[in-house]
Amino acid sequence: MFQVAIYGKGGIGKSTISANVSYSLAKMGKKVVQIGCDPKHDSTRLLLGGKVQSTVLDYLRRTPKERRNLGDVVLPGSGGVDCIEAGGPEPGVGCAGRGILTMFDFLDGEGLNDGGYDYKLYDVLGDVVCGGFAVPLRKGYADAVYIVTSGEFMSLYAANNILKGLLNYDDGVPRVGGIVLNRRGMENEFEYVKNFADGVGLPIVACIPRDPLFADAESRGVTLSEAHHGSEADLAIKKIAEDIVAKSKDPSSLHRPRPLSDDAMDRVAKGVPLKNSKGWVIKGSSTQSRTTGR
Repeated sequence: MFQVAIYGKGGIGKSTISANVSYSLAKMGKKVVQIGCDPKHDSTRLLLGGKVQSTVLDYLRRTPKERRNLGDVVLPGSGGVDCIEAGGPEPGVGCAGRGILTMFDFLDGEGLNDGGYDYKLYDVLGDVVCGGFAVPLRKGYADAVYIVTSGEFMSLYAANNILKGLLNYDDGVPRVGGIVLNRRGMENEFEYVKNFADGVGLPIVACIPRDPLFADAESRGVTLSEAHHGSEADLAIKKIAEDIVAKSKDPSSLHRPRPLSDDAMDRVAKGVPLKNSKGWVIKGSSTQSRTTGR
């Protein structure tokens, strides 16, 4: 089983992308489970016909330990994707990150990994400062991490923090799949994100167009891949699924986390190129030779 964590700043569209990627993997004949790790618990909605799924945390609160069963929190979704939602505490009460830890303990104890899955996708809020949201970064969970961003600086700032979290966890082991650009329609958006991507040494795996077809699919409670098969956006989603399959077959193609310094991020914010005329990557006040290796 190959485990993938899809991270991104809140509101960046990672849940929509995760659901569509899971569906695309399933249509490729893969057995997939998607686990929503956002307290909003809407990660799997498009896979369940628009239905908001009951969460693991709610289930654990109301179900005595001796009556708990893994099957009660796993719902079959579109394409055969199994769906799980962590959930969270009531607003203003408790810690959502601790809820994720509780969910992982339950799923591990109930044998989720014995379900014969080819791929497990975690849809995770990018607040890696919180230990709970950082759990899927651990080597025992995510084999690969994909970061969803846009051309907004705060989404790139969150992406850089995710890379810092990975570096802190395993000292630079290659586990980054790449960056997914979810376009917001900003001027020179691709170039802005490419400057950051080049600085951290990561590929932009796919560029998701800003397309009203997403809103149409969401209003119908289905994935875009179901509602608008073959569209430009659908083909972009499939690139992510294909990249995940390729990296599961060849993990050596994964990349090391190389976050930028605060000074370099300031250059990104100002739109200043991180490369000088010699093609070196500028990180903060120092320069570092850019290599082709990962």
